Amino acid sequence: MKVLLTGGAGYIGSHTAVECLAAGHEVVVFDNLSNSSPRSLDRVAQIAGKPVAFVQGDIRDRTSLKRLFVDYAIDAVVHFAGLKAVGESVEMPLLYYDNNVTGSIALFEEMAAAAVKAVVFSSSATVYGDPATVPITEGFPLSATNPYGRSKLFIEEMLRDIVLADTGWNIALLRYFNPVGAHESGLIGEDPRGIPNNLMPYVAQVAVGRRPHLNVFGGDYPTPDGTGVRDYIHVVDLARGHVAALNKLQQLNGIQTWNLGTGRGVSVLDMV
Repeated sequence: MKVLLTGGAGYIGSHTAVECLAAGHEVVVFDNLSNSSPRSLDRVAQIAGKPVAFVQGDIRDRTSLKRLFVDYAIDAVVHFAGLKAVGESVEMPLLYYDNNVTGSIALFEEMAAAAVKAVVFSSSATVYGDPATVPITEGFPLSATNPYGRSKLFIEEMLRDIVLADTGWNIALLRYFNPVGAHESGLIGEDPRGIPNNLMPYVAQVAVGRRPHLNVFGGDYPTPDGTGVRDYIHVVDLARGHVAALNKLQQLNGIQTWNLGTGRGVSVLDMV
């Protein structure tokens, strides 16, 4: 299968590229490099021992998308491309709606025009909002507490409507919890630009001396040690989940949703 990874040079995308190649798929990466580097794809090729086709472009650029589908015989798309910082989304909601939602509309329309109707969407557990209970299952009510989460929810709703309008589509919605870790080679991993928004890279940067200390916010949560608890999933397990979803697409006959997590909580102090 020839698989297009939008945003494939990023943290999760690059690990998924490795796993796709290991599973025998061909990979084409489309990325605007706003929060990634083409060096990650050189390292993906080094790990996999296979080349990775790369096209630099933005999913909002329909001309680039049209050319992409003409130049490559794409069978399926894994859609990672999108801005993902919750705090930034609160400060710049229109940027998030433009990039994430408008960009996804452009992508899905160009996919339809090219008769490519198989997609795995990189969603998020943020679409559950503030759930009343845990663990969270796929049947929980959907809501969002910030523009980033709403953008993911809007895209999910679009995809559900697309399937209702055209039964030729096969779609997997993957709702992640908290990806962490790196490939065992150490060649690729999470190294965000600026101040990390996630706990693991912040801890790692303190450990290697790039930052002086870690602030732990809150010590009175109803948890065993009083600090916040999250479900962390290793990025390689997450990547393999995408390969499993790709392999399942043609059997879906519509749309299916899966949570990707461990079901086990880890506190801030546990992680440290």
